[in-house]
Amino acid sequence: MTAAKQVPKSVPCPTCDKPVPWSPASRWRPFCSERCRLIDLGEWLTEDKCIAGDPVPRVPED
Repeated sequence: MTAAKQVPKSVPCPTCDKPVPWSPASRWRPFCSERCRLIDLGEWLTEDKCIAGDPVPRVPED
């Protein structure tokens, strides 16, 4: 019997959908590059992306 060579599983990059091998060699995983990672971070910071939840009531200004 021969040992089967393990092929790393891949995941789609959350930004561009390019396949990214899930291994320590993929430095920016789950992203394909630093550029895609920074694009995603910017979307969270500008609140284009958010986690659904109850609205936070606004505090009236004095």
